[in-house]
Amino acid sequence: MTETPHPFYATHSDTLARALTAITERAYWSNYPESPSPRVYGEHAAAEGKAAFEALLGRDFPLDQPGAGEPVATEVSPFGVRLDVRYPHANVAALIDAGTAALPAWRDAGPQTRAGVCVEILARLHANIFELAHAVHVTSGQAFVMAFQAGGAHALDRALEAVAYGYAEMTRHPGVAEWEKPAGKGEPLRMTKTFHVVPRGLALVVGCNTFPTWNSYPGLFASLVTGNPVIIKPHPGAVLPLAITVRYARQVLTEAGFDPNLVQLAAEAPGEKLASDLALHPAVKIVDFTGSTEYGDWLEAHARQASVYTEKAGVNTIVVDSTDDFAGMCRNIAFSLTLYSGQMCTTPQNLLIPADGIATEQGHKSFDEVTGGIAAAVGKLTADPARGVEFTGAIVNDGVLDRLNAVTRAGTAVLPSRTVEHPAYPEAVVRTPTVVRLAAEDVQTYGREWFGPISFAVATGSTEESLRIFRETVGRKGALTAAVYSTDEKVLDAMESAAIDVGVHLSCNLTGGVFVNQSAAFSDFHASGANPAANAALTDGAYVANRFRVVQSRRHS
Repeated sequence: MTETPHPFYATHSDTLARALTAITERAYWSNYPESPSPRVYGEHAAAEGKAAFEALLGRDFPLDQPGAGEPVATEVSPFGVRLDVRYPHANVAALIDAGTAALPAWRDAGPQTRAGVCVEILARLHANIFELAHAVHVTSGQAFVMAFQAGGAHALDRALEAVAYGYAEMTRHPGVAEWEKPAGKGEPLRMTKTFHVVPRGLALVVGCNTFPTWNSYPGLFASLVTGNPVIIKPHPGAVLPLAITVRYARQVLTEAGFDPNLVQLAAEAPGEKLASDLALHPAVKIVDFTGSTEYGDWLEAHARQASVYTEKAGVNTIVVDSTDDFAGMCRNIAFSLTLYSGQMCTTPQNLLIPADGIATEQGHKSFDEVTGGIAAAVGKLTADPARGVEFTGAIVNDGVLDRLNAVTRAGTAVLPSRTVEHPAYPEAVVRTPTVVRLAAEDVQTYGREWFGPISFAVATGSTEESLRIFRETVGRKGALTAAVYSTDEKVLDAMESAAIDVGVHLSCNLTGGVFVNQSAAFSDFHASGANPAANAALTDGAYVANRFRVVQSRRHS
């Protein structure tokens, strides 16, 4: 049986082939330009995208789904933008029934057709990237350029990466094989064996407030390309980016001749526990979640009928031993602390620095001079409000503010947090990063995650103690990123060995335009699945392969 792929496969076969090469080579490649420049996207793209976004505000979102109840509106913009977008209230039974009915035809379409349709969805989203970026911007609190890059171009790259991994895994074996076994003097035994890619079932994606597209797209497209209908349950504070995604996905699916209910939005009413209701439903076989450790652990423990992929909290750590570019080190760390007000799962929290100071190309620097250099670099980035807010964005929710207030009682602030007035959004809540000095024995404080613009400069007895603390805290709580600064190869090797042991990705001596809290699709792996911060590597073949099974049938030839 030979698959006859949909024309979308031919349209996008070159893109898919290049993505398949990229995940093998791991070199730099991006399919979606990250610059919002009119030289890249055209003179009118930005204005048209903004107008399309604004046309969605203050009305019912145009989404025709089965079983929709009274519209719900839950979003409050960190910038104070009045959204008032109303979404069809999800009905669990209707979503499940519709997704289940859509599965057989999508399963039978085959890997090439599914991949082609998925890449067409990405092309449609890319054609409307400014609309998508504005939705990410106002719901997450990211500055617009960051929302365009992380929430638009980079999210699309991550989605394409998932499609490529899915296609590679589904086509690893032939669809049909002719089998012939000698049988002595008689005729050989001959059989035709057909190998069917069979999806697991319905997939649930639970979105987050901070990166609604970047964190949701890998699970969405990994499940969809492998044949699983997907229900997207967005965070109540960031529904619009995923609603836009669902709308364009459903349009493409309809145009391709498939049931649009292969992708559905599950918007919930205030205080509703819709994610839990869906995650525990017997028909849901895959769950993707990004968010708190508490809820991620709950999903892993209770959604036993499903394969659960979680990205949770951790204590990202930088070990500072020595440097041959003190100013570059301070600038690089400061940028990572400031970007999106530290509201990234990859932002460094613990800066482990010997209390006696470090060696630099400028001579010995005391602990206070090291922390002072980092504080000064943060201050330079945030001194001018108009410029600073393009780095910090806005605070996404009250929980971050609560932690900022609580940390003032934890130790002495090397760098206090400041309130900044946003020049474009008077109601925006903007806070600059704080860095708090702690002693090595204050592990009860720095040994847990403080999500937001909060970091700890921990005075250790030596680099050896820093490495021990790194092993213990990350081994216990997990991390998504780690970094080290040292001019000593033995220290770099020791840190790399420690990072391998605790299963966290490591960056060494970053002083230029590469930052510890940013990762590149098709090259960097995001999360390792080897420590408590995430139970899966979110960008590799294993992340995709468990979303389907191979079922064979055989007949005598």
